[in-house]
Amino acid sequence: MTKNLVRTLGPGRHGDGGGLYLVVDLSGARRWIVRVTVKGQRNREGKPLRTDFGLGGADVVTLNEARDRALEYRRLAKQGINPRYSGRQEIPCFEEIARQVHIERLPTWKNPKHGQQWINTLAEYAFPKIGRLPVSEVGQPEVLQVLLPVWTEKHETAKRLAQRIKAVLDVAKSKGFRDGENPVTTIRDARVLPQVKQKVQHHKAMHWKDVPAFYAELATKDAMAAKALMFTCLTASRTSEVLQARWEEFDFDENLWTVPANRMKADQ
Repeated sequence: MTKNLVRTLGPGRHGDGGGLYLVVDLSGARRWIVRVTVKGQRNREGKPLRTDFGLGGADVVTLNEARDRALEYRRLAKQGINPRYSGRQEIPCFEEIARQVHIERLPTWKNPKHGQQWINTLAEYAFPKIGRLPVSEVGQPEVLQVLLPVWTEKHETAKRLAQRIKAVLDVAKSKGFRDGENPVTTIRDARVLPQVKQKVQHHKAMHWKDVPAFYAELATKDAMAAKALMFTCLTASRTSEVLQARWEEFDFDENLWTVPANRMKADQ
């Protein structure tokens, strides 16, 4: 790692060696983390306790300072001391952990849009209220403060928001920054939030009696979009499955189209 790379590297987690990483968000924000394995301490699965610690933003903490801090944390861990309890480590805030989780999960999103929606929901509703709180201090009152204003008005959004807050807090606990039960789980099990009855709203659909005439009209058109829509009608496939189809997926001898699992909603 060099000073120039610290300024210019793109989004992702970039290693400097010795467990020190520069994390670059999609927004361009840059921060340091260090991953250490605490001697003699194990997680619930019986594996060595490996934990990530925030060292501060790269606009404030220089490369050399980050290396010095990382070295200090490695020394503590080698002595069997979790830096979290050393009196010299600050607990990261909720937003810092959330953005770290987002970056770590980028390879798992089906498409960039889903990944961006995940962090955008937190940025809009959670970060303004609990983003700067140490993640260890986010409890039921703080979670309710985020969820209640949108629970009835935007119920689907609120449910996704709750799931994402829960995921962030679960990761924080796995890294040693929290203890006890996840407050989102407690709120859900205790049914603290009001029950919302939602009326199902179906998308408009063409009456089945009108489909043959519509299909015949499509057949008169040469545009590829019309051909794709005809194929969609015949296979009852999702739009994305048709638009992303590849020739190698088709067996013309058997008249068989095999859609890869990673392009299907159910992943199978």
